[in-house]
Amino acid sequence: MRVLIAWRMLTHERRRSAIAIAGILVAILLMFIQTGLYSAVPRGGLLFYNVMPFDLMLTSSAYVSQAQPGSFPRRRLYQAMTIAGVTNAIPVYEGSGRWLNSERGLARDIFVIGYNPDDRALDLPELVADTPLLRQSDLIFVDDSSHPELGRLEPGRRVEIEERSLTIGGRYHLGTGFVGLGVGIVSDLNFVRIFPRQGGITNINLGLLRLAPGANAYSVAEKLRDALPPDISVFTRADLLDFEMTHWRTNTSTGILFGFGVIVAVIVGVVILNQTLSTQVTRQLPQYATLKALGYTDRQLAGIVVAIAAMMSSVGYLPAVVLSDLIYWIIRQVTPLPIEMSYQRLAAVLATAWGMSTLSALLSLRTLRRADPADLF
Repeated sequence: MRVLIAWRMLTHERRRSAIAIAGILVAILLMFIQTGLYSAVPRGGLLFYNVMPFDLMLTSSAYVSQAQPGSFPRRRLYQAMTIAGVTNAIPVYEGSGRWLNSERGLARDIFVIGYNPDDRALDLPELVADTPLLRQSDLIFVDDSSHPELGRLEPGRRVEIEERSLTIGGRYHLGTGFVGLGVGIVSDLNFVRIFPRQGGITNINLGLLRLAPGANAYSVAEKLRDALPPDISVFTRADLLDFEMTHWRTNTSTGILFGFGVIVAVIVGVVILNQTLSTQVTRQLPQYATLKALGYTDRQLAGIVVAIAAMMSSVGYLPAVVLSDLIYWIIRQVTPLPIEMSYQRLAAVLATAWGMSTLSALLSLRTLRRADPADLF
């Protein structure tokens, strides 16, 4: 009965109810955008790690993020191979260089990853399929989402990185994250040719370790920490995920900004909902007074207000989902953020919207106390 009464009151003045729902839609849309941006920040920092096949990762003790990995001696990988449970160790090289776009006379930064093509350090279909091509001298694969300022990315085009001429051998699709305007993949030998001052092939930036089947990653990681010098940090996949999430959300201006944006979105949502419901209740005081005259208690009237709030937030939620998905697509086109809708976010925003609606309904109950049946006469 309460739900039916709430629905009749909501549809009694459809135009005003539509305007109120539009305000709630804006509040929910704001939550979708801010939570999406906040979640996309660490995902941008994990793009490459998600396609790297490893159980444990070795980094320099000075490691900050993938864009600032530090370096360590390659011999640490051979030392790691002596630990029981470690079956393979893959060196990975990373560096930033100046890409010269001779067509427009522009020089822009590009992030370059190098590894032995036989090691398959990146599980990307395009790179795996073209492994023989990746071995060729002075050849580079580029991410097809690299910034347009780098110029045309067609295979066969000659480009220049750090004053060394290379040929684009192909493209792959992953995303650039936050490491630069573009990303290129080369063989380890080509990497040393591009960046001869980074210590040659004897210094590496990441070490990908693979373990024997059944080996406990945490146990092997502890053994490695005990055996290796203090210039090395050892991460399991879970450790690396936690480290990167913490770094991007608490140590970068982008993460902090979007984190505050989530808080502001919730506060704004509560304010909008509270104002909307208070206006609805005030406008319909005669109806509530009539219900009181019929014997409805304040608790029952509160149930009707909560039902109205839940209906309004539910109706506003559906178009907010469609608009958010469209905005996410636009953001992916113009920024490096890998923002996507997820089932967890859909459920979380819906639950938050219902929670805010209930809270706002309870806050608006002070207006209901003025609904005196005597006001009708």
